Amino acid sequence: MTRTQRWDAIVIGAGIVGAACARALAMDGLAVLVLESGFTGGSTTAAAMGHLVAMDDSPAQLALTALSLALWRDLAVELPAAVEYDACGTLWIAEDDAQMEMVRLKQQTYRDAGIACEQVLGAAALSALEPNLRSGLAGALLVPGDGVIYPPSAAVWLLAQAMARGCVVRERCRVDEIADQSVRCGDEWLHAHVIVNAAGGGAVALTPSLPIVPRKGHLAITDRYPGFVRHQLVELGYLASAHEMSSESVAFNVQPRATGQVLIGSSRELVGWDASTNRRVLREMLDRAQRFMPALRDTSIVRTWRGFRPATVDKLPLIGRWEPTAGVWIAAGHEGLGITTSLGTARLIADMVMGRTPAFDVSAFAPNRALPAAEVAA
Repeated sequence: MTRTQRWDAIVIGAGIVGAACARALAMDGLAVLVLESGFTGGSTTAAAMGHLVAMDDSPAQLALTALSLALWRDLAVELPAAVEYDACGTLWIAEDDAQMEMVRLKQQTYRDAGIACEQVLGAAALSALEPNLRSGLAGALLVPGDGVIYPPSAAVWLLAQAMARGCVVRERCRVDEIADQSVRCGDEWLHAHVIVNAAGGGAVALTPSLPIVPRKGHLAITDRYPGFVRHQLVELGYLASAHEMSSESVAFNVQPRATGQVLIGSSRELVGWDASTNRRVLREMLDRAQRFMPALRDTSIVRTWRGFRPATVDKLPLIGRWEPTAGVWIAAGHEGLGITTSLGTARLIADMVMGRTPAFDVSAFAPNRALPAAEVAA
């Protein structure tokens, strides 16, 4: 059995959350080792939509997304073109007068949290901003501080920033076991004062008591149609689709990409690790998108794919110390908000590891908090 050097911190997983954690810890002067079973940004991160969005399903979620968005905006001038950062803003679409009331409540919630949001848009103003939306929609809320990125390139860049500060990365290095202040890769034991389990959907395999389940999603992307959509578009019903742990759901969510393509989402299914394409759910997702944007029927879809979001029942990630195992910290369970919240998660982990007071109360994210059991559909 091989023994190797002791590190200050070992981060398991080089998705966008793990890469962000490695960067934050390296910036604090720690000697960081990243272990990735595949390649950087190649799993959940590669399958993600890439939105940077303020979400208000709960006060804790809003606090984390607001912190993260501020950090992304601070980084914007440093990000290379490959990250495809686009401060396009989000339009939350209301279909009728009842949803317009929800829009106004959302606007007030955001304002109370210090998140900039312009006046509520009526039907005519919405049509002028996004002419490919169908007529008859009641209006929308524009949140200009939101944006989109290309997640794999963002993960690669964040990890490169960590490596510039001395971080060492081992790709295609599977972690088989986490123990007190150590991990095992085959016959090799690696030691660190801090172990961060940021393995996304694989986090529960290494820390079996984590309340994380995989939630499958489908996405589709069109050929290039520059100017077809100008903002990220999300129906207000997205919150119910994304944040109720039903067996399956679809919602309208469309993004402009730097390539001129249109990225179409989203679907959610609780089917365990069944990676097959559910053609019925995919068709329902596309039909819903075409209901909001009929002109999508005239576009060519060049690719569809699937991925698994690591989900928790209360829709909040697990961020903090894992008390049962000495030195272990968890940064996982972000579901569909891992891209947005990667920087905020990393900031919280670094603050707690270094003994600093986090920007807000983090008890809602405690990995050992009480949660109801999540049922995974057969």
